Amino acid sequence: MKTNSLDFDAQALREKILDLAMRGKLVSQDPNDEPASVLLEKIKAEKAELIKEKKIKKTKSLPPITDDEKPFDIPDSWEWVRLGDVFEITSSKRVMKKEWRDTGIPFYRAREIVSIKENRPLKDPIFIDEKTYADKLKVSGKPGVNDILLTGVGTLGVPYIVPKDKKFYFKDGNIIWFKNFAQINASYISYYVQSPYMIKKINNGRGTTVATLTIVRSNNLLVPLPPLSEQSRIAAKIAQLFALLRKVETSTQQYVKLQTLLKSKVLDLAMRGKLVKQDPNDEPASVLLRKIKAEKQELIKEKKIKKTKPLPPITDDERPFEIPNNWEWVRLGDILTVHSGKNLPKKNLVKNGKYIVYGANGIIGNFNKSNTSENTLLIGRVGFYAGVIHITSKEAWVTDNSLVVSESTRLSKKWLYYALSFLNLSKLSSQTAQPVISGNKIYRTLLALPPLVEQNKIVIEIDNLLSIISC
Repeated sequence: MKTNSLDFDAQALREKILDLAMRGKLVSQDPNDEPASVLLEKIKAEKAELIKEKKIKKTKSLPPITDDEKPFDIPDSWEWVRLGDVFEITSSKRVMKKEWRDTGIPFYRAREIVSIKENRPLKDPIFIDEKTYADKLKVSGKPGVNDILLTGVGTLGVPYIVPKDKKFYFKDGNIIWFKNFAQINASYISYYVQSPYMIKKINNGRGTTVATLTIVRSNNLLVPLPPLSEQSRIAAKIAQLFALLRKVETSTQQYVKLQTLLKSKVLDLAMRGKLVKQDPNDEPASVLLRKIKAEKQELIKEKKIKKTKPLPPITDDERPFEIPNNWEWVRLGDILTVHSGKNLPKKNLVKNGKYIVYGANGIIGNFNKSNTSENTLLIGRVGFYAGVIHITSKEAWVTDNSLVVSESTRLSKKWLYYALSFLNLSKLSSQTAQPVISGNKIYRTLLALPPLVEQNKIVIEIDNLLSIISC
């Protein structure tokens, strides 16, 4: 089966799964489940008892939830609640920088929570000593199993579920602490805060990580609360689907890497003369090269192309590998010329223009004029895509972000396309903030030239092999 990485967007699928889950559409509702309204009454009673026993602090009553606030419909057995209704939301006791240590009890800031969430090693981890740890716990208490920590700065809303017997402390202001006194399913809440709706809400509607998540804001955030049993079913289903996605994603990445390696190997064999057999009856490349040079001189004489500076002879030390006897080492300037496309500001692009427009990395829009014919070779000239090779599918406009190639009519264009792809021209780009490839560097680049008949055979073989690799 063909796998195309461009057709597989794992992140988009994750977001869709989370969105369906939080709307009650990922798993079926069970009429035998105790409804969330009953669960919510139990939570209120438990919270009141804990306040009475001075185990948690009494807080201001949160405003009732209006119909206008509810962002979407949820099942009848669910309830819209504020996070402050079902968690005690607080933070830690401040730890001063002078109390940081190189060893001891792990001390987490937002960046460490993000690293843990992404299964990355902690960079320059921070610790506090046992005495400092004990002193802070006397004031703030210790995060318990299934409590949730949420990043409040930087990348907002990244959740961390406290595991069993984890000894650590965390930075106040950086991290919001959800004390899970009612034992709400922590995985369900963790998934919810990662859902598209909640990410946008946490980031203050900006859709970017530029806001700050405070205790006050956290208390007021809405959450659709399912029955407790359904919370578990939802969390389990999401975990199952995400695990499947990871397998597919990994397989896809590995498959694409393998495809890239195989394509590279095919081109390498082809351009060394090892993909097809040489035929002694083919007109040798030395004769072909003389014809190409004669053709070039005639075009210069007719003033159809400009005369260029002579290229230096090719030395033995420059030749990177052995080639067949009937091939020839040439410089690209011997067999082609390049010129820049023409500038076209983005504001001039036309939505339904007659001609497509090519930039450094392919098609970027449409325009009402063309400056290049169909089946023209292009080389990305600037930026990240400098050196990328394209062939125009039809008459087009080419911007000055690409170089237009004019090759000898005595060459196979498709072979030249593969040859330029093999050369990895991106290595010729200038080492600046905005990489640029110059025509002079392209002209001086070496290429092994086969006889014309063999060029066509090579193209057929490459096409066949690449079609198999892409299956």
